[in-house]
Amino acid sequence: MSNLSCGIVGLPNVGKSTLFNALTRKSIPSENYPFCTIDPNIGIVNVFDPRLLVLTEQSKSQKTVFATVTFVDIAGLVKGASLGEGLGNQFLSHIRETDAIIQVVRCFEDDQVIHVSGRIDPIQDIEVINLELILADLQMVENSLQRIEKQAKGKKELLPAVDLLKKARDHLNQNLPLRKCPLNPQELEIAAKYPFLTMKKVLYAANVSEKDLPSMENPFVQKVREYAASEGNLVVPVCARLEEELSQLSEEEGRQYLQSIGLKESGLDRLIRAAFELLDLITYLTTGELESRAWTIRKGTNAAAAAGKIHSDLEKGFIRAEVVSYEDIVRYHGRVGAREAGKARSEGREYIVKDGDVILFYHSS
Repeated sequence: MSNLSCGIVGLPNVGKSTLFNALTRKSIPSENYPFCTIDPNIGIVNVFDPRLLVLTEQSKSQKTVFATVTFVDIAGLVKGASLGEGLGNQFLSHIRETDAIIQVVRCFEDDQVIHVSGRIDPIQDIEVINLELILADLQMVENSLQRIEKQAKGKKELLPAVDLLKKARDHLNQNLPLRKCPLNPQELEIAAKYPFLTMKKVLYAANVSEKDLPSMENPFVQKVREYAASEGNLVVPVCARLEEELSQLSEEEGRQYLQSIGLKESGLDRLIRAAFELLDLITYLTTGELESRAWTIRKGTNAAAAAGKIHSDLEKGFIRAEVVSYEDIVRYHGRVGAREAGKARSEGREYIVKDGDVILFYHSS
């Protein structure tokens, strides 16, 4: 995984485009009427990591390269989107390739902002979206099943895929997402070949009004928390309006503004951190005169595979990794000082990389 990608979905007028604008500092329309977002908008955002700034200064690096998150904004989905209602169905394909789904849920009352169903009910909103994703997956299963059943007549090795698709179809027909379907390791391996929307982890962005700052808690948010907990998903309360205001400020002004209203970090930072947690992602660091850079990997990745994130040749020709923790590289003023203090470890291919490891890979050319 070179970069984390999240598809942003939600009903019209829940604050989705406002949040996307703020996340990416892109100016896309977020007028107060349904279907204003017609094309999927894509924005790539740096994952701010203060450790990299320290390493850049220490190594006198010419460049600082943060990890990134790609946000894909999908047209507001409505009931019946999977059958062609509204515009959402055309764009569901754009989130099939993402790692996770961020569902923006309206948790504020405002007579000035029309709600597509006429009342504020975050759980009903979540269920409308979930049903559309279930129906879209069902459509894909039916299409795949028709094709693969014909092929399986001459290829017995395709029978496990047929069985998996039938099991998925039966589960989806109960209006249940596939992440709640009990699958054995072999079935999971087959399912991974299909870009099922309802297999993806979901992060609920509970959009609150400025009246709910700084706690960002209200009875609507509480309901979303209970719902997410039952699924094993996470909730991040955000105030899209606040994020929009922050996006107009410099980093320093933004920090001061957040402090003045009693907040330590922006909703963007909290969303990204929660997405990393949800998907079991970490970053390791490399530093030198050319650049200091963060690399995104899954927890449990070994040193050779982590090297492969930089270049496949590094994985193939892997000899060893010299690993220093971020804390030690700062304490001993760089890799040379850490070596002298005995804090630089030589690790083999199978070493499991930890968040904040500063690594130098040795490889044969």
